[in-house]
Amino acid sequence: MFTSVDDVSARLAETGYLASPAVATTVFLADRLGKPLLVEGPAGVGKTELAKAVANVAGARLVRLQCYEGVDESRALYEWNHAKQLLRISAGRDESWDETRTDIFSEEFLLPRPLLTAIRGDDPKVLLIDETDKADVEVEGLLLEILSDFQVTVPELGTVTATRRPFVVLTSNATRELSEALRRRCLFLYIGFPDAELERRIVRLKVPGIDAALADSVVRVVGALRAMDLRKVPSVAETIDWARTLLALGAGTLDETVVRDSLGVILKHRDDIQKAAAKLDLDAV
Repeated sequence: MFTSVDDVSARLAETGYLASPAVATTVFLADRLGKPLLVEGPAGVGKTELAKAVANVAGARLVRLQCYEGVDESRALYEWNHAKQLLRISAGRDESWDETRTDIFSEEFLLPRPLLTAIRGDDPKVLLIDETDKADVEVEGLLLEILSDFQVTVPELGTVTATRRPFVVLTSNATRELSEALRRRCLFLYIGFPDAELERRIVRLKVPGIDAALADSVVRVVGALRAMDLRKVPSVAETIDWARTLLALGAGTLDETVVRDSLGVILKHRDDIQKAAAKLDLDAV
């Protein structure tokens, strides 16, 4: 998909994703080496958006597996359309079971889920396995099988092997440690909070109409909040939301009243808001 690291940066920027050199380099290597990309970092720093941007750049279909506690093979890989199978069985009461079984376990009755969808077909795809750390360990075993050979066996239909491998992005908020076996199969990328200059560029890009001075003030205040001992410090997504809020309020500058009244946009816990209101010194930032 990409010819160089600079090509990654330029093409992702065209989609509205400003990538740091480390992000651009790792994406280029994942594409060139054909390796899955494991992206970790705090919520809201752009892990999921990176997969979406790569799909946009490549003109590829984004196939997303949203992980959660209790997600199983039937939700991740495939399952059979049982209601349709029952209707077919009822309609063919005069047939032998061998005839019916051959029919109901056919492509017509298969419900492919994200992992199977991603390895079937010749069209380009980006497989996003989002919040991998929320899935059970058993699902990791399934991912190891898929990511090792990009094939899966459906007992009734046989083995399905990818004719065109998808670009794979796994994201994790590190709420639990992923297995070493899974990590070995991936290139690793940590996306933290951007430096002030990059965050200013992101705000100016994502919030058209905001002037440079206000964008700079927003980034400096958010940086000061991140330095505090809060339950949940604001991420890039909150920075963008706050900038949009200030623009909607018609605020040309940041003063104590505006900041106090809008802290709920960037801080999500009452004690964090109280701590920030008490300790934040606008003159110092």
